[in-house]
Amino acid sequence: MSRKTKKRNRRPGPPGPYALLPTLLMGLGAFSNLLQGETSNPWVGGLGLLAFNSLYISVVFRGFDRRRRESATSYALLAAMGAITFGLAIAYGGNWLLFFPLFSLACGTILRGRRLVICLIVLAGCACAVAVWRGDHVSEPWTIGYGTFISGGVTAAILTLSETVTELRATRQELARSAVEQERLRFSRDLHDLLGHTLSVVVVKSEAARRLAPHDIDAALGQVSDIESVGRQALTEIREAVTGYRQGSLATELDRAGPVLAAAGIEQAVHRSGPPPAARTDALLGWVAREAVTNAVRHSGATRCEFVLDSTSERVRLTVTDDGAGPGQLAGPAGGTGLKGLAERLTAAGGSLDSGPGPDGGFVVTAELPAEAPDGPGERDCG
Repeated sequence: MSRKTKKRNRRPGPPGPYALLPTLLMGLGAFSNLLQGETSNPWVGGLGLLAFNSLYISVVFRGFDRRRRESATSYALLAAMGAITFGLAIAYGGNWLLFFPLFSLACGTILRGRRLVICLIVLAGCACAVAVWRGDHVSEPWTIGYGTFISGGVTAAILTLSETVTELRATRQELARSAVEQERLRFSRDLHDLLGHTLSVVVVKSEAARRLAPHDIDAALGQVSDIESVGRQALTEIREAVTGYRQGSLATELDRAGPVLAAAGIEQAVHRSGPPPAARTDALLGWVAREAVTNAVRHSGATRCEFVLDSTSERVRLTVTDDGAGPGQLAGPAGGTGLKGLAERLTAAGGSLDSGPGPDGGFVVTAELPAEAPDGPGERDCG
Protein backbone atom coordinates (compact mmCIF):
# COMPACT_ATOMS: atom_id res chain seq x y z
CA MET A 1 0.00 0.00 0.00
CA SER A 2 1.40 3.39 -1.01
CA ARG A 3 2.06 6.21 1.44
CA LYS A 4 -0.74 8.30 -0.09
CA THR A 5 -3.23 5.45 0.29
CA LYS A 6 -2.22 4.91 3.91
CA LYS A 7 -2.64 8.61 4.61
CA ARG A 8 -6.05 8.65 2.93
CA ASN A 9 -7.26 5.58 4.86
CA ARG A 10 -5.92 6.78 8.21
CA ARG A 11 -8.76 7.42 10.64
CA PRO A 12 -8.72 10.68 12.57
CA GLY A 13 -7.58 10.32 16.13
CA PRO A 14 -8.74 12.14 19.27
CA PRO A 15 -7.78 15.82 19.68
CA GLY A 16 -4.47 16.64 21.28
CA PRO A 17 -3.41 19.53 23.52
CA TYR A 18 -2.31 21.60 20.52
CA ALA A 19 -5.96 21.81 19.43
CA LEU A 20 -6.71 23.96 22.50
CA LEU A 21 -3.85 26.43 22.11
CA PRO A 22 -5.57 28.67 19.49
CA THR A 23 -8.13 29.63 22.13
CA LEU A 24 -5.43 31.83 23.66
CA LEU A 25 -6.27 34.28 20.87
CA MET A 26 -9.17 35.35 23.12
CA GLY A 27 -6.53 37.25 25.08
CA LEU A 28 -5.51 39.43 22.12
CA GLY A 29 -7.83 42.19 23.34
CA ALA A 30 -5.99 42.39 26.65
CA PHE A 31 -2.65 42.28 24.83
CA SER A 32 -3.82 45.13 22.57
CA ASN A 33 -4.70 47.19 25.63
CA LEU A 34 -1.16 46.71 26.92
CA LEU A 35 0.42 47.79 23.64
CA GLN A 36 -1.78 50.87 23.33
CA GLY A 37 -1.10 51.95 26.90
CA GLU A 38 -4.74 51.63 27.94
CA THR A 39 -3.84 49.51 30.95
CA SER A 40 -2.61 50.92 34.22
CA ASN A 41 0.50 49.31 35.66
CA PRO A 42 1.34 47.69 32.31
CA TRP A 43 4.24 45.74 33.80
CA VAL A 44 1.91 44.06 36.26
CA GLY A 45 -0.60 43.37 33.50
CA GLY A 46 2.11 42.05 31.16
CA LEU A 47 3.53 39.72 33.81
CA GLY A 48 0.01 38.54 34.63
CA LEU A 49 -0.70 37.87 30.96
CA LEU A 50 2.56 35.94 30.59
CA ALA A 51 1.92 33.91 33.73
CA PHE A 52 -1.66 33.13 32.66
CA ASN A 53 -0.61 31.92 29.21
CA SER A 54 2.22 29.82 30.65
CA LEU A 55 -0.06 28.20 33.20
CA TYR A 56 -2.74 27.64 30.57
CA ILE A 57 -0.34 25.75 28.28
CA SER A 58 1.02 23.68 31.16
CA VAL A 59 -2.45 22.77 32.47
CA VAL A 60 -3.77 21.88 29.01
CA PHE A 61 -0.86 19.54 28.28
CA ARG A 62 -1.24 17.86 31.68
CA GLY A 63 -4.95 17.39 31.04
CA PHE A 64 -4.25 14.90 28.22
CA ASP A 65 -2.25 12.59 30.51
CA ARG A 66 -4.54 10.90 33.04
CA ARG A 67 -1.80 10.23 35.57
CA ARG A 68 -0.51 13.82 35.47
CA ARG A 69 -4.04 15.25 35.26
CA GLU A 70 -5.06 13.70 38.57
CA SER A 71 -1.91 14.75 40.42
CA ALA A 72 -1.73 17.43 43.11
CA THR A 73 0.53 19.53 40.87
CA SER A 74 -2.22 19.93 38.30
CA TYR A 75 -4.66 21.17 40.93
CA ALA A 76 -2.04 23.58 42.27
CA LEU A 77 -1.39 24.99 38.79
CA LEU A 78 -5.14 25.33 38.25
CA ALA A 79 -5.53 27.19 41.56
CA ALA A 80 -2.70 29.59 40.63
CA MET A 81 -4.31 30.16 37.26
CA GLY A 82 -7.63 30.92 38.96
CA ALA A 83 -5.99 33.47 41.27
CA ILE A 84 -4.41 35.26 38.28
CA THR A 85 -7.72 35.19 36.37
CA PHE A 86 -9.64 36.85 39.20
CA GLY A 87 -6.87 39.33 39.86
CA LEU A 88 -6.63 40.49 36.23
CA ALA A 89 -10.42 40.57 35.71
CA ILE A 90 -11.08 42.55 38.88
CA ALA A 91 -8.15 44.93 38.32
CA TYR A 92 -8.70 45.70 34.62
CA GLY A 93 -12.17 44.52 33.53
CA GLY A 94 -13.09 44.99 29.86
CA ASN A 95 -11.25 42.56 27.58
CA TRP A 96 -9.58 40.99 30.60
CA LEU A 97 -12.93 39.45 31.57
CA LEU A 98 -12.47 37.01 28.67
CA PHE A 99 -9.90 35.17 30.75
CA PHE A 100 -12.82 33.63 32.65
CA PRO A 101 -13.87 31.41 29.68
CA LEU A 102 -10.22 30.52 29.11
CA PHE A 103 -9.80 29.53 32.75
CA SER A 104 -13.02 27.52 32.52
CA LEU A 105 -11.64 25.70 29.48
CA ALA A 106 -8.52 24.79 31.47
CA CYS A 107 -10.75 23.52 34.29
CA GLY A 108 -12.51 21.31 31.74
CA THR A 109 -9.22 19.61 30.86
CA ILE A 110 -8.42 18.75 34.50
CA LEU A 111 -11.65 18.29 36.43
CA ARG A 112 -14.32 15.63 35.93
CA GLY A 113 -17.70 14.74 37.37
CA ARG A 114 -19.17 16.60 40.34
CA ARG A 115 -16.03 18.68 40.89
CA LEU A 116 -16.30 20.09 37.38
CA VAL A 117 -20.02 20.88 37.66
CA ILE A 118 -19.58 22.73 40.97
CA CYS A 119 -16.53 24.58 39.66
CA LEU A 120 -18.29 25.72 36.46
CA ILE A 121 -21.39 26.94 38.30
CA VAL A 122 -19.34 28.93 40.81
CA LEU A 123 -17.01 30.25 38.13
CA ALA A 124 -19.84 31.33 35.83
CA GLY A 125 -21.57 33.13 38.71
CA CYS A 126 -18.34 34.89 39.70
CA ALA A 127 -17.71 35.94 36.08
CA CYS A 128 -21.18 37.53 35.92
CA ALA A 129 -20.67 39.23 39.28
CA VAL A 130 -17.28 40.68 38.34
CA ALA A 131 -18.63 41.88 34.98
CA VAL A 132 -21.57 43.63 36.68
CA TRP A 133 -19.32 45.15 39.36
CA ARG A 134 -16.79 46.46 36.84
CA GLY A 135 -19.46 47.83 34.50
CA ASP A 136 -17.03 48.08 31.55
CA HIS A 137 -17.59 44.60 30.17
CA VAL A 138 -17.22 44.00 26.43
CA SER A 139 -20.56 42.13 26.30
CA GLU A 140 -23.55 41.42 28.52
CA PRO A 141 -22.62 39.93 31.92
CA TRP A 142 -24.84 36.89 31.38
CA THR A 143 -23.05 36.22 28.09
CA ILE A 144 -19.70 36.12 29.86
CA GLY A 145 -21.14 33.79 32.50
CA TYR A 146 -22.74 31.54 29.89
CA GLY A 147 -19.53 31.43 27.84
CA THR A 148 -17.57 30.57 30.97
CA PHE A 149 -19.86 27.64 31.82
CA ILE A 150 -20.06 26.30 28.25
CA SER A 151 -16.29 26.48 27.64
CA GLY A 152 -15.45 24.11 30.47
CA GLY A 153 -18.42 21.81 29.93
CA VAL A 154 -17.85 21.30 26.20
CA THR A 155 -14.11 20.81 26.67
CA ALA A 156 -14.63 18.16 29.35
CA ALA A 157 -17.25 16.38 27.21
CA ILE A 158 -15.01 16.30 24.14
CA LEU A 159 -11.99 15.05 26.07
CA THR A 160 -14.05 12.40 27.87
CA LEU A 161 -15.44 11.21 24.55
CA SER A 162 -11.97 11.11 22.99
CA GLU A 163 -10.67 9.07 25.94
CA THR A 164 -13.55 6.64 25.51
CA VAL A 165 -12.81 6.29 21.79
CA THR A 166 -9.15 5.64 22.55
CA GLU A 167 -10.06 2.96 25.09
CA LEU A 168 -12.49 1.34 22.65
CA ARG A 169 -9.82 1.21 19.96
CA ALA A 170 -7.37 -0.33 22.41
CA THR A 171 -10.02 -2.85 23.46
CA ARG A 172 -10.75 -3.75 19.84
CA GLN A 173 -7.06 -4.31 19.18
CA GLU A 174 -6.83 -6.50 22.27
CA LEU A 175 -9.86 -8.51 21.17
CA ALA A 176 -8.35 -8.95 17.71
CA ARG A 177 -5.09 -10.13 19.26
CA SER A 178 -6.97 -12.51 21.53
CA ALA A 179 -8.93 -13.89 18.56
CA VAL A 180 -5.67 -14.59 16.71
CA GLU A 181 -4.26 -16.35 19.76
CA GLN A 182 -7.42 -18.43 20.13
CA GLU A 183 -7.27 -19.41 16.46
CA ARG A 184 -3.64 -20.43 16.82
CA LEU A 185 -4.53 -22.45 19.89
CA ARG A 186 -7.40 -24.13 18.02
CA PHE A 187 -5.14 -25.06 15.14
CA SER A 188 -2.37 -26.36 17.40
CA ARG A 189 -4.88 -28.57 19.24
CA ASP A 190 -6.37 -29.87 16.03
CA LEU A 191 -2.97 -30.52 14.48
CA HIS A 192 -1.80 -32.38 17.58
CA ASP A 193 -4.90 -34.55 17.68
CA LEU A 194 -4.93 -35.22 13.95
CA LEU A 195 -1.23 -35.98 13.48
CA GLY A 196 -0.85 -37.81 16.79
CA HIS A 197 -3.66 -40.18 15.93
CA THR A 198 -2.62 -40.60 12.28
CA LEU A 199 1.03 -41.26 13.04
CA SER A 200 0.05 -43.77 15.70
CA VAL A 201 -2.08 -45.62 13.16
CA VAL A 202 0.75 -45.55 10.61
CA VAL A 203 3.18 -46.99 13.20
CA VAL A 204 0.78 -49.75 14.20
CA LYS A 205 -0.01 -50.67 10.59
CA SER A 206 3.69 -50.62 9.69
CA GLU A 207 4.53 -52.96 12.56
CA ALA A 208 1.72 -55.28 11.51
CA ALA A 209 2.97 -55.26 7.90
CA ARG A 210 6.50 -56.05 9.06
CA ARG A 211 5.27 -58.99 11.15
CA LEU A 212 3.07 -60.37 8.38
CA ALA A 213 5.47 -59.92 5.45
CA PRO A 214 7.58 -63.11 6.03
CA HIS A 215 4.47 -65.32 6.37
CA ASP A 216 1.55 -63.71 4.49
CA ILE A 217 2.51 -61.23 1.83
CA ASP A 218 -1.10 -60.53 0.85
CA ALA A 219 -2.04 -59.57 4.41
CA ALA A 220 1.06 -57.39 4.63
CA LEU A 221 0.09 -55.64 1.39
CA GLY A 222 -3.36 -55.08 2.88
CA GLN A 223 -1.76 -53.29 5.84
CA VAL A 224 0.34 -51.17 3.44
CA SER A 225 -2.85 -50.30 1.55
CA ASP A 226 -4.40 -49.23 4.85
CA ILE A 227 -1.40 -47.01 5.53
CA GLU A 228 -1.95 -45.31 2.18
CA SER A 229 -5.65 -44.78 2.96
CA VAL A 230 -4.82 -43.38 6.39
CA GLY A 231 -2.34 -40.97 4.83
CA ARG A 232 -4.84 -39.72 2.29
CA GLN A 233 -7.48 -39.32 4.98
CA ALA A 234 -5.00 -37.40 7.15
CA LEU A 235 -4.28 -34.98 4.32
CA THR A 236 -7.99 -34.32 3.91
CA GLU A 237 -8.49 -33.77 7.64
CA ILE A 238 -5.53 -31.42 7.89
CA ARG A 239 -6.90 -29.31 5.04
CA GLU A 240 -10.26 -29.18 6.80
CA ALA A 241 -8.62 -28.26 10.10
CA VAL A 242 -6.68 -25.43 8.43
CA THR A 243 -9.88 -23.93 7.06
CA GLY A 244 -11.67 -24.51 10.38
CA TYR A 245 -14.56 -26.52 9.00
CA ARG A 246 -13.76 -30.08 9.98
CA GLN A 247 -17.03 -31.81 10.90
CA GLY A 248 -16.44 -35.03 12.84
CA SER A 249 -18.61 -37.26 15.00
CA LEU A 250 -18.30 -39.89 17.70
CA ALA A 251 -19.70 -42.61 15.46
CA THR A 252 -17.14 -41.86 12.75
CA GLU A 253 -14.26 -41.99 15.20
CA LEU A 254 -15.48 -45.24 16.73
CA ASP A 255 -15.76 -46.80 13.27
CA ARG A 256 -12.22 -45.73 12.46
CA ALA A 257 -10.97 -46.91 15.85
CA GLY A 258 -12.00 -50.54 15.25
CA PRO A 259 -9.37 -51.45 12.63
CA VAL A 260 -6.68 -49.42 14.39
CA LEU A 261 -7.24 -51.13 17.73
CA ALA A 262 -7.47 -54.52 16.06
CA ALA A 263 -4.14 -53.97 14.29
CA ALA A 264 -2.58 -53.14 17.66
CA GLY A 265 -4.04 -56.29 19.21
CA ILE A 266 -6.62 -54.41 21.28
CA GLU A 267 -10.21 -55.63 21.56
CA GLN A 268 -12.86 -52.89 21.17
CA ALA A 269 -16.19 -52.78 23.01
CA VAL A 270 -18.86 -50.07 22.56
CA HIS A 271 -21.93 -49.55 24.78
CA ARG A 272 -24.55 -46.83 24.19
CA SER A 273 -27.59 -45.71 26.16
CA GLY A 274 -29.97 -42.79 25.83
CA PRO A 275 -30.75 -40.48 22.93
CA PRO A 276 -28.01 -39.49 20.47
CA PRO A 277 -26.15 -36.30 21.47
CA ALA A 278 -26.47 -33.03 19.57
CA ALA A 279 -24.08 -32.34 16.69
CA ARG A 280 -21.76 -30.03 18.63
CA THR A 281 -21.53 -32.38 21.61
CA ASP A 282 -21.14 -35.39 19.32
CA ALA A 283 -18.22 -33.70 17.54
CA LEU A 284 -16.42 -32.93 20.80
CA LEU A 285 -16.89 -36.50 22.01
CA GLY A 286 -15.41 -37.65 18.71
CA TRP A 287 -12.22 -35.77 19.59
CA VAL A 288 -12.19 -37.46 23.00
CA ALA A 289 -12.58 -40.90 21.41
CA ARG A 290 -9.79 -40.16 18.93
CA GLU A 291 -7.38 -39.08 21.66
CA ALA A 292 -8.27 -42.06 23.84
CA VAL A 293 -7.59 -44.45 20.96
CA THR A 294 -4.30 -42.71 20.23
CA ASN A 295 -3.20 -43.09 23.85
CA ALA A 296 -4.29 -46.72 23.99
CA VAL A 297 -2.31 -47.57 20.86
CA ARG A 298 0.79 -45.52 21.61
CA HIS A 299 1.19 -45.67 25.37
CA SER A 300 -0.82 -48.23 27.22
CA GLY A 301 0.09 -51.72 25.99
CA ALA A 302 -3.61 -52.53 26.50
CA THR A 303 -5.48 -55.59 25.26
CA ARG A 304 -9.02 -54.21 25.65
CA CYS A 305 -10.57 -50.77 25.16
CA GLU A 306 -14.18 -50.09 26.16
CA PHE A 307 -16.32 -47.07 25.16
CA VAL A 308 -19.44 -46.33 27.26
CA LEU A 309 -21.79 -43.51 26.19
CA ASP A 310 -24.52 -42.45 28.65
CA SER A 311 -26.82 -39.76 27.27
CA THR A 312 -29.74 -37.91 28.84
CA SER A 313 -31.75 -34.84 27.86
CA GLU A 314 -29.39 -32.64 29.89
CA ARG A 315 -25.92 -34.25 30.06
CA VAL A 316 -23.85 -36.65 28.00
CA ARG A 317 -21.00 -38.73 29.40
CA LEU A 318 -18.41 -40.76 27.50
CA THR A 319 -16.14 -43.11 29.44
CA VAL A 320 -13.20 -44.80 27.72
CA THR A 321 -11.45 -47.52 29.71
CA ASP A 322 -8.47 -49.63 28.73
CA ASP A 323 -6.48 -52.18 30.71
CA GLY A 324 -3.09 -50.70 29.88
CA ALA A 325 -0.62 -48.51 31.74
CA GLY A 326 -1.90 -45.17 30.42
CA PRO A 327 -0.03 -42.19 28.95
CA GLY A 328 2.99 -40.99 30.86
CA GLN A 329 3.71 -44.41 32.38
CA LEU A 330 5.08 -46.17 29.33
CA ALA A 331 5.95 -43.37 26.96
CA GLY A 332 6.89 -40.51 29.21
CA PRO A 333 5.10 -37.16 29.67
CA ALA A 334 4.36 -36.56 25.99
CA GLY A 335 1.15 -38.49 26.24
CA GLY A 336 -0.54 -35.87 28.39
CA THR A 337 -0.45 -33.03 25.86
CA GLY A 338 -3.55 -34.09 23.93
CA LEU A 339 -5.58 -34.73 27.08
CA LYS A 340 -4.71 -31.28 28.43
CA GLY A 341 -5.83 -29.64 25.19
CA LEU A 342 -9.06 -31.63 25.23
CA ALA A 343 -9.73 -30.63 28.83
CA GLU A 344 -9.43 -26.95 27.88
CA ARG A 345 -11.70 -27.45 24.87
CA LEU A 346 -14.41 -29.23 26.87
CA THR A 347 -14.23 -26.68 29.68
CA ALA A 348 -14.82 -23.90 27.16
CA ALA A 349 -17.93 -25.79 25.99
CA GLY A 350 -19.32 -26.10 29.55
CA GLY A 351 -18.08 -29.64 30.15
CA SER A 352 -15.21 -31.44 31.84
CA LEU A 353 -12.59 -34.09 31.18
CA ASP A 354 -11.07 -36.38 33.79
CA SER A 355 -8.34 -38.91 33.13
CA GLY A 356 -6.20 -41.17 35.25
CA PRO A 357 -5.71 -44.70 36.53
CA GLY A 358 -8.93 -46.66 37.06
CA PRO A 359 -9.96 -48.15 40.41
CA ASP A 360 -9.41 -51.67 39.05
CA GLY A 361 -6.27 -50.78 37.10
CA GLY A 362 -5.92 -49.61 33.56
CA PHE A 363 -6.57 -46.06 32.41
CA VAL A 364 -9.92 -44.21 32.33
CA VAL A 365 -10.88 -41.09 30.37
CA THR A 366 -14.25 -39.55 31.28
CA ALA A 367 -15.76 -36.69 29.29
CA GLU A 368 -18.98 -34.98 30.33
CA LEU A 369 -20.80 -32.30 28.31
CA PRO A 370 -24.16 -30.55 28.19
CA ALA A 371 -26.58 -32.14 25.74
CA GLU A 372 -26.39 -28.91 23.73
CA ALA A 373 -22.77 -27.76 24.04
CA PRO A 374 -22.14 -24.12 23.05
CA ASP A 375 -19.26 -23.03 20.84
CA GLY A 376 -16.18 -22.32 22.91
CA PRO A 377 -13.74 -19.46 22.20
CA GLY A 378 -11.50 -20.16 19.30
CA GLU A 379 -13.72 -23.05 18.10
CA ARG A 380 -15.50 -23.04 14.79
CA ASP A 381 -17.73 -25.98 14.15
CA CYS A 382 -15.74 -28.77 15.71
CA GLY A 383 -12.35 -27.93 14.28
